[in-house]
Formats: sequence, structure tokens, C-alpha cells
Amino acid sequence: MGHISFNNNYARLPKQFYTRQKPIPVRAPGPIRVNRELSLALGIDPDWLASAAGTAVIAGNAVPEGADPIATVYAGHQFGGYNPQLGDGRALLLGEILTADGRRYDLQLKGSGPTPYSRGGDGRSPLGPVLREYILSEAMFRLAVPTTRALAAVTTGERVIREDILPGAVLARVASSHIRIGTFQYFTAQGDHDSLRLLADHVIERHYPDLRETENPILGLLECVVKKQAQLVARWQLLGFIHGVMNTDNVLVSGETIDYGPCAFMDAFNPAQVFSSIDHGGRYAYRNQPGIAQWNLACLANALMPILHSQQEQATALAQQAIDAFPDHFLEANSCGIADKLGLQALSKADVALVEDLWQLMTEYALDFTLTFRRLADLADNTSSDTVAELFEFPQAMQPWLERWRARSTQDTHSAADRQSKMYSANPAFIPRNHLVEKAIVAATEESDFSHFDALVDVLERPHQYHASLQQFATPPRDEEVVRQTFCGT
Repeated sequence: MGHISFNNNYARLPKQFYTRQKPIPVRAPGPIRVNRELSLALGIDPDWLASAAGTAVIAGNAVPEGADPIATVYAGHQFGGYNPQLGDGRALLLGEILTADGRRYDLQLKGSGPTPYSRGGDGRSPLGPVLREYILSEAMFRLAVPTTRALAAVTTGERVIREDILPGAVLARVASSHIRIGTFQYFTAQGDHDSLRLLADHVIERHYPDLRETENPILGLLECVVKKQAQLVARWQLLGFIHGVMNTDNVLVSGETIDYGPCAFMDAFNPAQVFSSIDHGGRYAYRNQPGIAQWNLACLANALMPILHSQQEQATALAQQAIDAFPDHFLEANSCGIADKLGLQALSKADVALVEDLWQLMTEYALDFTLTFRRLADLADNTSSDTVAELFEFPQAMQPWLERWRARSTQDTHSAADRQSKMYSANPAFIPRNHLVEKAIVAATEESDFSHFDALVDVLERPHQYHASLQQFATPPRDEEVVRQTFCGT
């Protein structure tokens, strides 16, 4: 059996944090794809991982030496309503991997069978959601967005009953940890302040060790999570990404994106865009994401109150101060990102109107989010030959704005070539477009054809390197290809 260097700290916490449980074996597991680069980074032999023995581990048919499988417990606000106990209903934390350079990562199996937290569900995952998460999470990593990652995916040889009868699959997911805002909420709601402090100490030791010697490490923890979430959501906004289910149980305190269920990237720009089939009121629409992130962080602050300060009034003041810092952190990250996307060295107050007018024009003409910025990058220097001009051109009504942008660009000191290089790095040509993801899922689900999935993952490994030969992966959907709703895998 291949070697995995497990070192399982979370499983050493008291029993109220989790339930020990082995994954439920499946009938006939088969490999889909192994993330060879990630496998090597984790010190795992990718050839072994792709073998029958490795496939058996990912499917849950074999538990490797050193693993200590657990289902973790947490609570959470779901669409604003509090659920006092959720937990890993269809996932198991197989163990924690300690890499050669001392970094620690969770290895989780998603779709590994029922747990005590399944709430009547079967604990399994259809093939579609596994493929979606593999595609989306790896694309986000290549787009420099903090994220969980996909190590491998396998089929189970079994069927999963949802609205239809679907083939089953298991995803091996890697994260810095799977500790959520909802994990803190669970212990606060239980009135278990000892476990709450134990959890906070664990998170500080694991993610924010520099806080150990500060005057108030718990306050420092809250401040760090606030800043990381602000920067994360800014990255989402800059790419037109809509998470779709920003519940507090889907917010990792490590600052990574998790849960690629009903998420999607926008094609035509619309600030009110919602894709999730269960988000009937638009709570998690694109334009609402920053505000919802701050709301979620206020839930974390509330959960930390019992250990934030011995005096309630002082604890409240400290918590409020930390949450109030969110808008400034977000605006700083967002402004820097917009400057990069527009090829500017920095945004000045005078640039606010330029940016706002661009959003207005993109909204009015339903311009493709990704290609709008990629075409601007093309126009930053006339020497570029491989452009997206065949796919996208600005409407005539945009010409006055483009002249303003060109005039503003010349005020900066860097050359046109440097400006364009910076813009190409900030503006991908390829994103996981909804219709391409759907095409890959349908082909795999209905015909066991994984060629579309593999091709899409391959292209998305280099999202900023456009070549005309790959035009189909950058082309917006035709009317009949537009995906209007995405669905949660449960």
C-alpha cells in the first residue's frame, strides 16, 4: 500500500468534536482522475493513487495505515436560519497529512457514506457534483483564489437516488483544515466554553501561531479571520464568481473557499445574478456576497464572545471593532484587484467614477464578465497577436469610456507592454463556464465519457494563456446553452 504521512491532531481532541467512523465500502470503485501535482506535493505516489489500491482508499474500501477517520460536528446558519447541529453528513476526515516542509493538510473523503450527522441522508454523492467540485476547485487554485483542492475522484459502481437515479462517486478533498464558523457556533450554543476555548487554541496553533504570544489571542484570531474572508470574497468578486451557499457552516476559518455545490461563474454581467436553485430570495446574489461575508463573521464574533474577554461589555466592544474592520479590508483588496484588472498602478479617488461607469455599462449591455476584462488587456498594447477579438468586441457605446481608460492609463509610468502583461495575469481567458461544466457532467453521467471533463481540467490549469486553438473553452454560451440554475449535490 502506498505511504501517506498522517499526523492527526484534530482526532486527538475530545470526543465531543467528532464521531469516529470508517467509510462505507462501495461495490466496484474505478478511477476518474488523480491530481498528480498535488499528490506529489503531499508526498503521495500518484501512480499508486491511480492504481487499484489507491482507488480503493479514495472510494473508502480500504483505510490506509495511520489514518483515523472521523466525522466532525458543527452547527450553522443556513440562509439565515440557525441549525444547532449539522456536521459531516456525507464526508469523513480520513486524516491529516504532514508534508516534508512541515505543512499540514486535511484529507477528506466526500461521498463516503452515512454518518451520525447525515440527518436521514444516504451520505453519498452523485457523479455530477464530484466532477463539478473537481473542476471548480482546481480552477480556483489556478486563479490564485484560496481554496480546498481535489486530490482524486473515483466512481463507486453504485447508483445514487436523487430526482433521478445517478451514478455515484467519491471525491478526495484537501484543505488546510475543515474547521468552520459553524464549528465555533456549535460549542457556544451548547454552552461548552471549555471546548470552545480548546477549539480556538487548536485553530491558533494550526493557522495563526504568531498569535500565541499576543495580549489577546482570541481577538487576534477573530481579526485574522475577518481579514482573510474580506480578501477571499474580494477575489470572488474580481472573477465574477458566485458561491451560491454562503452559510456559516461553509466558511472555513483558514480563509479557503469550500463547498462547490450550486456555485457558478457569471457569463453576462448582472450584479443581481443568482444561480443556486435553493436561493429563492437572492440572499447570496453576486452583489450581496461582501455583506453576507460580514454577517457570517458577526456570527463568529458572537460565538467567540464567551472567551473574548471576561467582561461582557468589553467583549462586545472588541467584537464590534473587529467586524467593523471588514469593509476597509474588503475595499483595499478589491481596489488593488480592480487596479490590476484595469492595468493601473493604483486606484485614486478620481478613478472611482471610471470604475463605476464600467460596471454600469457592463450591466446595461450584459457584457461577458471575463471577456470584457480580457479584451481590455488585449487593447493595452497593440503588439499582442493572440487575442479574444474574434469572440468579443465592445459595443460602440463603450468607445467614450475606452478613451477615458486609455487617457488614464497613460498617466501611469509603466510601459504599455508591462501594463498588458500585468493585465493578462489579472484577467483570465478561461474560466469554468457553466455550459462547459454541464457538458462534461452530462457526458460522464450519461455516456461514461470523461474526455470533456479531462479536457476542461487541462485547459483550466493555464487560465491566463490564451491560444486561438482553445477558442471553444473561452466562448460564451449560445442562448440554448445558457445554464440558469445550479444545484446542491445533496
